[in-house]
Amino acid sequence: MKKNKEKIKKSLSEEILNFFLNNPKSGYNHKQIAKSLYEKDSKYKKFISGILHSLAKQNKLIEFTPGKFKLHPLLLEERKKSAPVITGTVDMKQTGKAYIISDELVEDVKISPNNTNNALHGDKVKVFLFPKRKNQKTEGEITEIIERHKTKFSGIIEISKKYAFVIADNKSMPVDIYIPAENINNAKNGQKVIAEITDWPKHAKNPFGKIVKVLGNPGENEVEIASIISDNNLSVDFPDEVLSEIKSITGKITSRDLKDREDFRDILTFTIDPADAKDFDDALSIKKISDNLFEIAVHIADVSHYVKENTKLDKEAFKRSTSVYLVDRVIPMLPQALSNDICSLKPGCDRLTFSVIFNINLSGKTTKKRFTKSVIRSDKRFSYNQVQKTIDNQRGDYLNEINILNSIAKNLRAKRIKNGSILFDRKEVKFNLDKKGKPVSVYFTEQKEAHKLIEEFMLLANKAVAEKAGKSKNYHNKIFVYRIHDFPNPDKLNSFSEFVSRFGYKIKTDRRKNISYSLNQLLKDVEGKGEQNIIETLTIRTMAKAEYSTLNIGHYGLSFDYYTHFTSPIRRYPDLMVHRLLHSYITGSKKQFNKNEYESKCKHSSEQERIAQEAEWASVKYKQAEFLSSKVGEVFDGIISGVSKWGIYVELTENKCEGMIPIRLLGDDFFYLDEDNFQVIGYNRGQTFKLGDPIRVSILKVDLIKKEVDFELA
Repeated sequence: MKKNKEKIKKSLSEEILNFFLNNPKSGYNHKQIAKSLYEKDSKYKKFISGILHSLAKQNKLIEFTPGKFKLHPLLLEERKKSAPVITGTVDMKQTGKAYIISDELVEDVKISPNNTNNALHGDKVKVFLFPKRKNQKTEGEITEIIERHKTKFSGIIEISKKYAFVIADNKSMPVDIYIPAENINNAKNGQKVIAEITDWPKHAKNPFGKIVKVLGNPGENEVEIASIISDNNLSVDFPDEVLSEIKSITGKITSRDLKDREDFRDILTFTIDPADAKDFDDALSIKKISDNLFEIAVHIADVSHYVKENTKLDKEAFKRSTSVYLVDRVIPMLPQALSNDICSLKPGCDRLTFSVIFNINLSGKTTKKRFTKSVIRSDKRFSYNQVQKTIDNQRGDYLNEINILNSIAKNLRAKRIKNGSILFDRKEVKFNLDKKGKPVSVYFTEQKEAHKLIEEFMLLANKAVAEKAGKSKNYHNKIFVYRIHDFPNPDKLNSFSEFVSRFGYKIKTDRRKNISYSLNQLLKDVEGKGEQNIIETLTIRTMAKAEYSTLNIGHYGLSFDYYTHFTSPIRRYPDLMVHRLLHSYITGSKKQFNKNEYESKCKHSSEQERIAQEAEWASVKYKQAEFLSSKVGEVFDGIISGVSKWGIYVELTENKCEGMIPIRLLGDDFFYLDEDNFQVIGYNRGQTFKLGDPIRVSILKVDLIKKEVDFELA
């Protein structure tokens, strides 16, 4: 009996010490320990006080006030020396707690607010790991900031007599920035500004900073868009040295430029793009070989001819890695002289291209393909709408050629679906803006046959290029840049399957192809239903994120073993890398490429793509809020698109704008979140608000600064 008691005490001592190791800076008494570690009626509670005093006698804890203990500093130092250390990226929450995303661990590491040690969202950090507790997430402490993700933040300045604070717009910024009076830089109270962190003294709660730019009055279009641009570290203007460098690029094509290029200028060629596009980086040409065989070439702007490696222009393009498409403007990867003119495949102009040429029959079977540098002259610039009218009305320029291309594209698409490719034909929210950038109406773009025609030939070219590099015996040891997409996380997939089953839908999760087929069937079944947008959104969230890598694992969503991005080098840096690599390989160049360098470039490009998507989404959220700001009090039909302990999110059916009904406004009851069943329930009356339910709301309040809309039940 005594032996058993001692065994229990030893086990409890280890558990309590581990608790202190996981919370090395906090103090606790025996009641707090009991509450944190054990159930209310636990038989172990009576031992805690004695164990705490025993650990203090062993110099493992110190009793810094009567009855209150914390970890002994020497033990903490010893622990740090022997503890596992990882590096990772900070995912900071508004509450001040954080998670570390690291390639070294499968799960994220939880960091409590008092263990973040002045790290901020996106910072690259070193973390030492605490002993793992049973059935708990791995926890740790940030010990070193290796690299700051950003030091400039936009926000509202609140000025006092001798100092000011900037309250950052970014919800991932958990603290305000202290601004000494001499660093206010003529900003006025309540204005939106950009503050730069200059110092963060060791024991200071807030970082110190200075105002580097006054943006203006919050809520104004230019001010809010400038804030989004700043928050995402986006560069609008190109450095003078880059602009100076491109002055020598005239775009004039010489006989030397045409050497070793195939000439397509006498073959029918055209571009198909959005009506408002300025940069045309892809074109199609078509030539009949026989009744059931055609030479179809996908011509891509030869950006690598003008953007040479390691030039200032190239380094700036890499830094940006992608063009960013905000609601009211484009922040291009390349200066407009190149993107909108010299590289753009404008009609009637000779342009240098990199081409993938297919001999292909009407059923979509490729009998031959080749890759070459080329020169083209586009005969016509089509918009998607013009091509769609030609298809619908069977009347218009190059009707026969468009019909042939469309017929082949349909067969290519059917083959993709048969092979397990998942189709996301989502509607995109767009805005009609007035001259001041204010949204006057909302409309949606959806994929029609004209869009699908171009999509299929771009996919065909991208796949062919990846296969050329990945399958060819001559190149299989060489590095390449792939666009990869991993298999969905099984836990996420099971949760999603459980969710859609509540709507009466079923997903097979047993085999790869079954998953693809059932997801496609699901997306087809929800079309036109109230739950369509939610299920489409959750389907995308269930999927892994596509990214760039030199390590090929295939593309799950497309069901391609080899895939890359080759077709948009004007707006994506990875495509430019692919052009350089492919040309080097097909010409038999002896040039060597460094795998680590290219993998690093892939990671940077993937990260910049994510940042661009966040900026684009923030601009949409702002325009949605701005659009609804003139409709306060109006009533709309919607659908519940999310549930949380704060309230329920509602997406309006008419315009896809989203807002929240705060939980306090749901009715005269105590409402709580039933997370497992995706619903909020009234405790007394049992009223439920469930994800996917139709609902009628009126607009209560719009906060343009926070880009938030509050609804109330209509």
